[in-house]
Amino acid sequence: MSTKIHPTAVIDPSVFIGEDCEIGPYCVLGAGVVLGAGCWLQNHVTLMGPTRMGAGNRLFAFCSLGQQTQDLKYAGEPTYLEVGEHNTFREFVTVNRGTAPGSRTVVGSGGNFLAYSHIAHDCVVGDRVIFSNNGTIAGHVEVGSHAVIGGLTAVHQFCRIGAYAITGGCSKIVQDVPPYMIADGNPSEVRGLNKVGLERHGFGVETLKVLKEAYRILYRSSLNLQQALERLRALDPQTPEIRQLVEFLGSSQRGVIR
Repeated sequence: MSTKIHPTAVIDPSVFIGEDCEIGPYCVLGAGVVLGAGCWLQNHVTLMGPTRMGAGNRLFAFCSLGQQTQDLKYAGEPTYLEVGEHNTFREFVTVNRGTAPGSRTVVGSGGNFLAYSHIAHDCVVGDRVIFSNNGTIAGHVEVGSHAVIGGLTAVHQFCRIGAYAITGGCSKIVQDVPPYMIADGNPSEVRGLNKVGLERHGFGVETLKVLKEAYRILYRSSLNLQQALERLRALDPQTPEIRQLVEFLGSSQRGVIR
């Protein structure tokens, strides 16, 4: 299979297009775009650069990736977007480049970004995430691998969503959501351990037992965050999941949803 480019597509001469790509009607690829092998652009897709996309990405109608940041401080300096491999971007998804000179927005691999979801400037999004319809993250947000952003969820700038966490639909997130947890509501609260999601990802019974105890310490005791961290550090066994949870909680800048 060779690359197919519809005659109505508008492509800057500087664009690099990998093998076996398909670029549909009325797509626009601007200067500085690098498109990996096997990418599929349905129709009316806009890619602006500098943007580098890995292999096997699928972009549906009216996606717009790599547009300049919406941050009012932006003065036209070169900023970047980096996208991994085998992501799906559904209709009207938007992803912006960074703001400060040389800064970048980074999206991992294997993600599924549903219609109208938005990733703002300077965000870092992990692998195999799901953004449900209209899931929106503001600038400088970090989303861990395997996290799920619920439909119509809005995440405040500089917040973090931990790995394997999930947010409920229409949630307002203004502080960090710890890994492995469910956050829901406006204002959001942590409602429990993401047990079903963890089981689907192959977490074993013993790991779930330890994480359930961690949840109890954090959210079902009278301990403040520092006291809870001390108790978590003393848990036996110290699994990789507990160490990740402790590191996440201890490095929070905006505070943790309690």
